Amino acid sequence: MELLLLLAGGLVLLILGGEFFVRAAVALSVKLGVSPLLIGLTVVAFGTSLPELVTSVQASLLGSPGIALGNIVGSNIANILLILGISALLCPVPVARAALLRDGVLGAVVMGGFVLLGLFWTLDRAAGGLLVAGLVGYLIFAWSQEKRAADGPDLTGEPVRVPPPLWRTLLLLSAGLVMIVLGGRFLVDAGVSLSRTLGVTEEVIGLTVVAVGTSLPELVTSVIAAIRRQADVALGNVLGSNIYNILGIGGATGLIAPTIVPDAIARFDAPVALAVALLLLVLARLRWKLSRWDGALLVGCYVLYVWWLWPTA
Repeated sequence: MELLLLLAGGLVLLILGGEFFVRAAVALSVKLGVSPLLIGLTVVAFGTSLPELVTSVQASLLGSPGIALGNIVGSNIANILLILGISALLCPVPVARAALLRDGVLGAVVMGGFVLLGLFWTLDRAAGGLLVAGLVGYLIFAWSQEKRAADGPDLTGEPVRVPPPLWRTLLLLSAGLVMIVLGGRFLVDAGVSLSRTLGVTEEVIGLTVVAVGTSLPELVTSVIAAIRRQADVALGNVLGSNIYNILGIGGATGLIAPTIVPDAIARFDAPVALAVALLLLVLARLRWKLSRWDGALLVGCYVLYVWWLWPTA
């Protein structure tokens, strides 16, 4: 019971902390006069990825590479199969040609690079630096493309409003960061203990429980978007998150806490994540949308993936 409470408490802290951080960061950026476009591509994107970032870095620092790298790879698999699958089941997801060609293809290429990294190299500081440099290049390219788009869309999804006082914004920002750090530590500790209690490997816990837990912000965002008949937001959310997971979180993990890629993840789960990214490209390209049947296929594949992991742990 104590272990489950620790796990639940870590997830709650991560979600609330991420929400507080994003809201405070957006308010601070508005007060500083930064454009909504730049906020969406940087502050909001990084803010919603903080749970994965903190969890992976702390797990690596604590000597649990299975949870650290399982969280990254497992989040990418869950984002496409589970989150995008549920979104398509609720409401067919239209596919923008530009987004698929830019973010979808890049996501598959990045995942392919991570597969090669796991098989032939290690996540050291050199690799981490290359991944972060790739993220910077992606942000510059995406920002330049979006800036040329008509009307300069507001990627934050936040209505225009007068920002709160600076002291309140800084307090909320600090509280969000503290909650995220504590939540990440609780989640990692609970994940390690849970793997020992259930007799499964840390990789399996990282790929499933921790990955889905840290992906809850993306899940909530995508489901709400689908319910509101804004399912295209769900696709952009997933594609962008997957790129951030590999380049940003993987890169930061390599720079802060270099680690090896566990053999099981390098030889099975990372290639599965690549296959899933390619499957998404094929399904999205067929009719330039993801139907409810596609959503059922994606969710079904995720159920089979989890079923395959646990018996072989």
